[in-house]
Amino acid sequence: MSYAAYVFDAYGTLFDVHAAVRRHAEAIGPDGQAFSELWRAKQLEYSWVRSLMGVYVDFWELTEQSLDHAFQRFPSADPKLKKPLLDAYWALDCYPEVPAVLKGLKERGARIAILSNGSPAMLASAVKNAALDIIIDDVFSVDAVKAFKTAPAVYDLVTTSYRLYPQAVSFQSSNRWDVAGATKFGFRTVWINRADSPDEYKDYGPSLILPSLESLQFGI
Repeated sequence: MSYAAYVFDAYGTLFDVHAAVRRHAEAIGPDGQAFSELWRAKQLEYSWVRSLMGVYVDFWELTEQSLDHAFQRFPSADPKLKKPLLDAYWALDCYPEVPAVLKGLKERGARIAILSNGSPAMLASAVKNAALDIIIDDVFSVDAVKAFKTAPAVYDLVTTSYRLYPQAVSFQSSNRWDVAGATKFGFRTVWINRADSPDEYKDYGPSLILPSLESLQFGI
């Protein structure tokens, strides 16, 4: 079954959030992987806590705050790496299959969009760096509603803009909590389980689970 729009989460789904640390792995040292995982975990945690407080802070600011925390937790990492790591985050690598998948879906007549917690500037930089700007039709940032996922108002950005019912949208995310929120909203959801993680939120399960985006290019 094809859908009118295929909408993708950005970080972890299209773009590799660990690419920034990987570029400076030698300088960071043996704690690099744990450092990167904590940076990402805190980035998300800070967005959820702000949402529960009814406060909105630009995602770039949360990215910087979470990096500061990672440096505090891993004193072996040189704080002088802060700027190089933040610079690298503006130009994260996309996963290898992404360009072909998005191009294939677009050629089938579907709209291609991003729906992300990222700020407009962050997303514009990532999309341009990966040369996806010629494929992606629209980039929706939570900045428009000043609330983070999984607030329903975030997912409504797509349906309102495209004047579509939720069931006409296929939403893809590597974040299981994001899939749960999108499922509750009414999207057809695809969980891109890159890390082979155990399932959660089983009361809001995905329509499909895939190890990567690759199979989507066949319009499933």
